[in-house]
Amino acid sequence: MDMSKLTSKQKRALRTNMTGYAFILPNLIGYSLFVFVPVIFSFVLSVMSWDGSQRPMQFVGLQNFTEVFGDRVFRGALVHTLSYALMTVLPTLVLALLLAVLLNNKIKGVAFFRTAFYFPYIASIVAVGAVWNMLFQPDFGPVNEFLKFIGISEPPRWVVDKDWAMVAVSIVSVWKYMGYYMIVYLAALQGISSSLYEAASIDGANGFQKLLYITVPMLTPTTFFVLIMLTIQCFKVFDLVYVMTGGGPGNATKTLVNFIYEKAFTSWEFGPASAGAIVLFAIVLLITLIQFSGEKKWSKDL
Repeated sequence: MDMSKLTSKQKRALRTNMTGYAFILPNLIGYSLFVFVPVIFSFVLSVMSWDGSQRPMQFVGLQNFTEVFGDRVFRGALVHTLSYALMTVLPTLVLALLLAVLLNNKIKGVAFFRTAFYFPYIASIVAVGAVWNMLFQPDFGPVNEFLKFIGISEPPRWVVDKDWAMVAVSIVSVWKYMGYYMIVYLAALQGISSSLYEAASIDGANGFQKLLYITVPMLTPTTFFVLIMLTIQCFKVFDLVYVMTGGGPGNATKTLVNFIYEKAFTSWEFGPASAGAIVLFAIVLLITLIQFSGEKKWSKDL
């Protein structure tokens, strides 16, 4: 580029653009090295046979995908991931919204309550899992002691029971993450004009009607964002399950990411592990596209 032919205005614009590119360059380099390149490598590994050693890779085509779909553990992990999402997404969204609506009012100690509900999100996942495992201890844990106190003679055995372990993980997940999405909803609520509520009050609307016909429709973009983020978060859950149950008892709480992790770093089967990761990516992409389509129709109806 011949700088001498540029006007002073064009030179200033070019310097501004170059400054902006200089600021984002480190992040772009980091993203490329630690996200983009590994993702591309995963696609390559999904059609290869490789154990991570110096032995050369072998092209096997779709054999890895056939192997994972034929694996009973993988199919079980897919079902467990779906059930975890069903038990987690909607309760977290609803509780976050209700907490945000409640704590958006001028009540005494509101800052304390906001902090208290947000704190579990920033707490260490290891500490959270360890504490809740003690709370869910089947023989003398506080949760079961309370259930016995209110008349339930044989309470669930929670994380040591294959029928209740995923329920226990889902309860902890809702408790941990609803505070974060409460903050997201609070930010959106504070952007809604008070004149809308004042007009509704003049028309005789009660609190529930204001929530249903003003708050919920105005929060549609935020709800869509929360729904997308919760869905993605639920399908890539790993740490909470790993800390609380390790995927057990048996394989009762093993999720897709747990399956991928064990295939890659326990069995050293990087091909099937990468194939499982591609399947997970495709599922999340499909669900996200469906949600985008549903959000457009929802917005038109509103």
